[in-house]
Amino acid sequence: MIFKALRSDLGVEDSAFDDLYPTNIKILGQRHWTPVDVAKKAAKYLVQHPKDKILDIGAGAGKFCLVGAACTEGMFYGVEQRESLVEISNGIAQKHQIDNVEFIHANINQISFSDYDAFYFYNSFYENIDTTCPIDHSILPNQELYHIYTEYLRQQLKQLPIGTRIVSYWSGWDEIPTSFDLEQTACRGLLNFWKKII
Repeated sequence: MIFKALRSDLGVEDSAFDDLYPTNIKILGQRHWTPVDVAKKAAKYLVQHPKDKILDIGAGAGKFCLVGAACTEGMFYGVEQRESLVEISNGIAQKHQIDNVEFIHANINQISFSDYDAFYFYNSFYENIDTTCPIDHSILPNQELYHIYTEYLRQQLKQLPIGTRIVSYWSGWDEIPTSFDLEQTACRGLLNFWKKII
């Protein structure tokens, strides 16, 4: 019912969507997983043409990709370093027959951005410097990794062609190169829509 509603562009409550997850993942939703309405706005901005390949940089439990795949004709890919979350996300996609989504177990610096058309970034590196609400204890905070990943993201974005789009959520702007223009903003400035202009 949830994915049918998303395909019909109907409203879906986050509490209903988060019921798809095991309890230990569900309780992290408010802090770590993209809200449904945010995911819909971001996905519709990023997907310009059917089959556009959208990369979620640090997919977590896969919520953005699952929502985006259900409400657009894009192809969604989520890269996530926690194998357990990749398995959960792929399991939900298979169970609900969402064929235009795939979750990849890897670190972001193992991914070539040139393979994708547009990008979503929900400040996934921040867990390396914030210990207040960890997803789990399998990834230890590491300030150096925060800077390494942020710089990798910035350098990859610099190399992308003019017209490339990225949406950032709850993020500082340090990782967005100056070659990107802020086209619009939403959610009291927390959700930002960028397009590469030079």
